Amino acid sequence: MANLKEIRARITSISSTMQITSAMKMVSAAKLKKATDAIVMLRPYSEKLQEIIENVSSTTDLEGVSTFTAEREVKKVLYIVITSNKGLAGAFNSSVIKELNHKISDTIHEIEILTVGKKVYDAVRRSRKVYDNQSSIFDAMSFQGVSSFMERVMSAYREGEFDKVYVIYNKFINAATQEVMTEQVLPIAMSEKEGSANTDYLFEPNAAEILNVLIPKSIKTQVYKSILDSVASEHGARMTAMHKATDNAEALRNDLKIFYNKARQAAITNEILEIVGGAEALKNS
Repeated sequence: MANLKEIRARITSISSTMQITSAMKMVSAAKLKKATDAIVMLRPYSEKLQEIIENVSSTTDLEGVSTFTAEREVKKVLYIVITSNKGLAGAFNSSVIKELNHKISDTIHEIEILTVGKKVYDAVRRSRKVYDNQSSIFDAMSFQGVSSFMERVMSAYREGEFDKVYVIYNKFINAATQEVMTEQVLPIAMSEKEGSANTDYLFEPNAAEILNVLIPKSIKTQVYKSILDSVASEHGARMTAMHKATDNAEALRNDLKIFYNKARQAAITNEILEIVGGAEALKNS
């Protein structure tokens, strides 16, 4: 027979855990609203900026205009990998790390990693070459912070230190769904859209100088958008994980309560039987 005191202790422990997971769910839900607003507002700007670059480039010979558009022989690749600084978010972090390992296993080129998030940094720092760790970016999220480390990345690319740069992150779909994405950052990839060349622009001073301003800004915005996507995805994943944890804890607590009541009833029945048996023994003695 299970010890009733131990069962009561487990029920109390699970109830305390439920309070923690429920509180974490509510905190993530509150943060999710702010993070969702940020990424929803940035996406149209990022998409429009990319559209303008594509339209301008369709009427301009990009060769010699920007080093960020020229393809070259790939010898070394930089992966910007975005996770979170904290856990308890289901498969949010592990799915990104799994995707990184898959990309690395499929390449023959030299690899370096720029980590954004303590979880990916802890996962790769002993086995892979870490170019930089920007986990502190989440302490004060801003475009200026992202722009600062991306300036160094673009400078390294310009000098030939890297031949391709990719970003791996969780794209926010909704609170319950995140999609792991791998996007090419450098050189910038131009999508071919019919009719883009027909857009009529007046250039001042000229298309080449405009592209030299827009392309670096587009690169920084792409990475900033990826980080905002990841932040929103993190809160959504944690909210979902804590909701499931609370439901599982409640189910376990209910099962323990039933088990406790059955054990208590059996203990009381045994005590009654012992009293009755003792009384019968005294009567027959």
